[in-house]
Amino acid sequence: MSEQTHKILIVDDEQNMRVALFEALSRNGHEVAVAENGRMALEMIARQPPELVITDIKMPGMDGLELLRQVKVLRPELPVVIMTGFATVDTAVEAMKQGAFDYLLKPFPVEVIEETVARVFALGRRLPQAIGTPVPHKAGEAVAFEKPIIGQNPKLLQLMARARSVASSKATVLILGESGTGKEVFARFIHQESDRRNGPFVALNCAALPEGLLESELFGHEKGAFTGAIVTKKGKFELADGGTLLLDEIGEIPLHLQAKLLRVLQEEEVDRLGGKAPCKIDVHVLATTNRDLEQAVKDGVFRQDLYYRLNVIPLKLPPLRERREDVAMLVDFFIRKYAAQYGKSVKKPSSAVWARFSDYGWPGNVREMENLIERAMLLSQGAELELWDFWDDVEPPSLSQAPSTVVSAPEHSAVAAANTSAAVEIGSQTLRDVERQMILQALQANDNNRTHAAEILGISVRTLRNKLHEYRSQGMMID
Repeated sequence: MSEQTHKILIVDDEQNMRVALFEALSRNGHEVAVAENGRMALEMIARQPPELVITDIKMPGMDGLELLRQVKVLRPELPVVIMTGFATVDTAVEAMKQGAFDYLLKPFPVEVIEETVARVFALGRRLPQAIGTPVPHKAGEAVAFEKPIIGQNPKLLQLMARARSVASSKATVLILGESGTGKEVFARFIHQESDRRNGPFVALNCAALPEGLLESELFGHEKGAFTGAIVTKKGKFELADGGTLLLDEIGEIPLHLQAKLLRVLQEEEVDRLGGKAPCKIDVHVLATTNRDLEQAVKDGVFRQDLYYRLNVIPLKLPPLRERREDVAMLVDFFIRKYAAQYGKSVKKPSSAVWARFSDYGWPGNVREMENLIERAMLLSQGAELELWDFWDDVEPPSLSQAPSTVVSAPEHSAVAAANTSAAVEIGSQTLRDVERQMILQALQANDNNRTHAAEILGISVRTLRNKLHEYRSQGMMID
């Protein structure tokens, strides 16, 4: 009998194995739960995090290695032990590289799993943060979070498998999807899964630059190539040599540059503006767009030959409204992310919030969800995240009850009214401060690129420009 009870999750598609492990670990005093596949396991982890996951590798749908990756994204501190009856050196290396605590070969005596579990907890590993517990975070300390792909939607998992299979090739990948579905995140995933992961990842937003500057940014220029070209500059293709180049919003590239881009893709060499000879490049090109490029070809604003060259491996990301099973996992991830970033407690959404989430269409997709949760984590004053923390069209009870409070004490009406007014003023000032903080952080994170910042904030570039003008008129120093 172990001295302390721990929560352990067993994941295996074989019922006999689940029962055997359940009985063995329960006898040692542990609280054991079982799941028959990876998707069920992720749902259970999101609802009630265990302290240890023990999973088989070979399972239908989501295999054990993919479950390991997802667990390490959602809860990096959660130890995972891998079991398999089909051991190879490659799978063992991959499991350990992805962060597995141990790798066990079936069949094994019960003493092996008991000893492994004992080692996990003897090491005193940090266990998952409890809901409502402040995340350790030093004041002023920046918390780095990667942008992983989170989900168990079958279509998403199929796209990830396809992406892995082509990641190390030089086939051009065209990532399609609505705004906010995570096209750039998917592009970075492809880079990380490729044999170019140690090379550069260079991204260029084709919609963010004027035509005259876009050509120079893409292909580079020699000194003296045009007025203002006082030094030689490498373009994005050369900067990405040996790595990956992401052409974001490829549908916005001007028609006259499309022919030059096509030649670079076909010949694998680039001509700088004003250059005398082409430069050879070794680049894996990825492109994203939320436009219908087939229609753009029909409309004569996009070259058909370039479209065919880009569309070698198309990956169309599903919108969030078609990934309902992923909503809870994404919400949990973003809550923990912003709790750490802002030094807040990890809070649960209220039942009313979950009800609205389940019916909501998510027009802005994952980006909209992230922005809403960041806002809620900053504004929340209660034990749970409430509807009014996410949306302005829902008033908190305190505001709706404020008038009756003033009327109920007529002898102090002037004081009560003044206090109520002051409270509203302070609250609105806090909202303005939060809004300004988010805008400035978004600009700083994107090197003052207003198009990228506006996308992250979920507002138009015009709105962002107006806000910055307002801040300048108030005497603020804004670059």
